[in-house]
Amino acid sequence: MTLRTRTPVERTTLPNGLTVVAAPDPSSPLVGVAVVYDVGFRSEPEGRTGFAHLFEHMMFQGSAHVAKVEHTRLVESAGGVFNGHTVPDLTAYYEALPRAGLDLALWLEADRMGSLAVTEENLRNQIAVVEEEIKVNVLNQPYGGFPWIVLPELAFDSFPNSHNGYGDFADLERATVADAAEFYTTYYAPSNAVLVVAGDCDADETVRLAERHFGGIARRPAPAHGPWPEPPLSESRRRVVTDPRAPQPAFAVGYRTPDPVADLEGWLAYAVVASVLADGEASRLRERLVHRERLVTDVSCSLGVFGDDGLFMRDPVLFQVVVHHPGQVASSRLHQVVTEEIERLGDAGPTPDELERVATSYAASYWHGVDSVMSRAISLACLQVVHGRAELMGELPARLAAVPAEAVRAAAADLALQHTARVEIRPGGGRR
Repeated sequence: MTLRTRTPVERTTLPNGLTVVAAPDPSSPLVGVAVVYDVGFRSEPEGRTGFAHLFEHMMFQGSAHVAKVEHTRLVESAGGVFNGHTVPDLTAYYEALPRAGLDLALWLEADRMGSLAVTEENLRNQIAVVEEEIKVNVLNQPYGGFPWIVLPELAFDSFPNSHNGYGDFADLERATVADAAEFYTTYYAPSNAVLVVAGDCDADETVRLAERHFGGIARRPAPAHGPWPEPPLSESRRRVVTDPRAPQPAFAVGYRTPDPVADLEGWLAYAVVASVLADGEASRLRERLVHRERLVTDVSCSLGVFGDDGLFMRDPVLFQVVVHHPGQVASSRLHQVVTEEIERLGDAGPTPDELERVATSYAASYWHGVDSVMSRAISLACLQVVHGRAELMGELPARLAAVPAEAVRAAAADLALQHTARVEIRPGGGRR
């Protein structure tokens, strides 16, 4: 199998601190633009839960030269699409357009970076929107917030790592315009952001356009980011949550991984463990629990809060095992089976066939995930913010494929010895 080994990028830092990354790809008919700010759930101060996600909404409410909803109209009129998202350490905004729309996209992003309309009307309106989103997408959904809210709350003790990033309604409702303005001034500075332009672009032109549109934004110092380290659990923890909307029981188990920034090779070994255990129908947990013993309906392993964002996080990062089952066997017994399979991998290590399968599957999934010019721009920007190297995007499949069997065995052995956090979902208040 042939793997791409590099992604050519050109990087420039403007005088105001904004990092500009250009990744030209002449084969692309579109240009992707991503602006990623180094602020997420874990940056929120106590009493301001939900502010990172709130500002993802606020950033579409207009700025000095862009009226409310005009961002949407202008991008779509230019033949483009756009969106934004918030994760524990980052908030990202992005568009994909024909090349002729690049100047427009950079102007729009610069205007809201430099002059967002932080008004009482916009703040109250978007607090109401966020609260409704939480009610619809979390509180009134089966397994709402599971495991990405409930597991970190149990696995960690410090406020940055354990609080609900969607936010407490009381915190949101008592927020003032001054609070919002302070958050914006602190975290939406050019020195706290990375701009990536990928696809049908020229590197020199990208820098010229970035200087034209972003260069006039005043430099402000970048805020401190973490670290947010926590010692490993000294004893295992368990919590039971009743979910009247859940159709069947479920549980999630959290373990610790190495810091992906300080020890990427070590972290990748845990990513291989996750894939050996639960990636594909031939994986160990799926083969045993789903197909052979037929005890569960689904099992997955992932690294990160949302199941796929561990690479874009700083320490600490959770290794998650999530199981949905019909309740014929107790969650404690199913957790024991998970432990048995981790111990077996920690004793004998992976087979050569498993390593080849993991490398092939990861490469296929990874390249598919960054195939669109917009997703490529997002990935490059996130890697630049967290790891300081956008080039990692082109290296990851080969680096994961190079993880030796002994490192995988050692990672599984470490997991098997850890104290864990386990959250169980019980439907309708049952006693299973």
